Amino acid sequence: MQARITFQGKGASIVRASLAPEAGREIPRSQVRVVGDGDTVELLIDAGDVSALRAALNSYLRWAQLALDVHGTVTA
Repeated sequence: MQARITFQGKGASIVRASLAPEAGREIPRSQVRVVGDGDTVELLIDAGDVSALRAALNSYLRWAQLALDVHGTVTA
C-alpha cells in the first residue's frame, strides 16, 4: 500500500522542516519519506497493509496541521 500527499504553498517549508525528523523514526509496518523543496513538500508512505497506511496517514496529517497551527500562533 502506498500514499503520496502533496502540500503546496507558503506553509510547505514549515511542514517539511517539522516532519522530516519524524520520517526517520520507526512506525510499525510502514516507512515514510518527506521530500520536496521551496513551496512543495510530499509525504511518501509505504505500508504493509491498509491499517498501517491509515495509521501513518493519520499521524502525519495531524502532525502537519499541528506544525502549521503552532507556526501561526507563534508568528501572530
